[in-house]
Amino acid sequence: MAFGHTLNMYDVILPFKLFKGNKLTILAVLAVAVSVFTVIVVMTVMNGLTIDFIEKNHGFYSDCIVSTDSLVGFADYNEFSTIVKSQDYVQAASVVINSFGLVQSGTSGKNAALSLMGFNPKDHFKTTDFTKSLYYRKDEPNLVFLTSYNSELPACVIGIDLIEFRDEWGNYNQWDFLPRRSYEITCFPLTPKGTIVKTGTAVAANTKTYYQSDSSNTSIAKVDGTTVYLPFNELQTLTGMDIEPKRTSAIYIKFKKGFNNNRSVEKITALWKDFIAAKTDSLGANLFKNVNVQDFKSYKRDTIAPMEKERAMMLLLFLMVGLITVFIIFVIFYMIIGRKNKDIGILKSIGASMFGIMLVFLRYAVLIGIVGSAIGIAAALIFLDNVNDLEHLLYDKFGFQMWNREIYAIGEIPNRTGVALPLEVAAAAVIACLLGACWPTIKAARQNCVDILRVNNI
Repeated sequence: MAFGHTLNMYDVILPFKLFKGNKLTILAVLAVAVSVFTVIVVMTVMNGLTIDFIEKNHGFYSDCIVSTDSLVGFADYNEFSTIVKSQDYVQAASVVINSFGLVQSGTSGKNAALSLMGFNPKDHFKTTDFTKSLYYRKDEPNLVFLTSYNSELPACVIGIDLIEFRDEWGNYNQWDFLPRRSYEITCFPLTPKGTIVKTGTAVAANTKTYYQSDSSNTSIAKVDGTTVYLPFNELQTLTGMDIEPKRTSAIYIKFKKGFNNNRSVEKITALWKDFIAAKTDSLGANLFKNVNVQDFKSYKRDTIAPMEKERAMMLLLFLMVGLITVFIIFVIFYMIIGRKNKDIGILKSIGASMFGIMLVFLRYAVLIGIVGSAIGIAAALIFLDNVNDLEHLLYDKFGFQMWNREIYAIGEIPNRTGVALPLEVAAAAVIACLLGACWPTIKAARQNCVDILRVNNI
């Protein structure tokens, strides 16, 4: 009875003895640890950058956008905005004009074609996170289009990259007080039919001088380096969208918490379809055909989709790293089992089953996966916790940076893994070890003890 009990315990005890008494175990554990470390570090940084970029766009554009790509815009926006605001799942909505114009700096004399964005502060700040981007008026955002030195002057907000330079760590050295900077903005107004407004035989151009009332740092490089913000009514006049029927480019919509975003977008889409169906006789009915209702990811798919694809590509690359780990474990187990033929033969001769032999080596593989994962996770968490300090040290000593913040709008390197990623990677590492050990284990278990224990084989 005691012998049978001992025999039943061998598949529990032997994996630990193999783990402790085999030098090849160290190599296997290190292979798993390095793979786990690499995957966690790179995926944490990549996920962090992608999520941060998506969240910044989400804050800037809100949840849902009713928009047109046409510079002519669409009419009856106030009526539809009122309908949208009355819905129980909508928190706020803001009408926005997105256009282009020639902007000449009164300070430097430089002239450039830039994006122009017009909105009403009260509605827009309830709908988006734009207030977080302000520097001088962050505490009183509703006064954003009033200059602190003369509230009577027409004012504009300037994208931070148009007026300031980032240092090597992505910081801007802004003035403590608002400088007096003027910008001459010129737009070519369009009629509702899309033709340029003319004065006699000459093309009309609306030009007006505005004074900087604030700067905007959204941390979205494409926005901060190309956009000037104006009051809605001012930009509507400059672009000719005040010509009847009055028009806008977009309506940004924010949903209340607790409501499903996709379902809410579908409801807004249905509202829009019903709205235009009832407006077939409207003066601007022909402009509705170019209007789309989208969630913010679809609206900015040209910038968000590439980052998500890069993340998917990284995941694919790490699947290949996993295959390399499987191969390493396979080779190590093949070598280990080759050295343990005698032990396998002895176990089989005293009654060990094929399944029992397999359990020994599979549990050994699980041990390697668990210990290697634990070491890899610990090393990755320590590294990530200190990665920004390490980057600063490398920059001070050798001038090395992961990203040059003067070029890329990236703050600190993302270093928060959460709980899910380490657990998922650890589980994948254990599975990789089992896969690598599978064939050598089956081969060992199928051996005949008589063949193994022949005198000339011992």
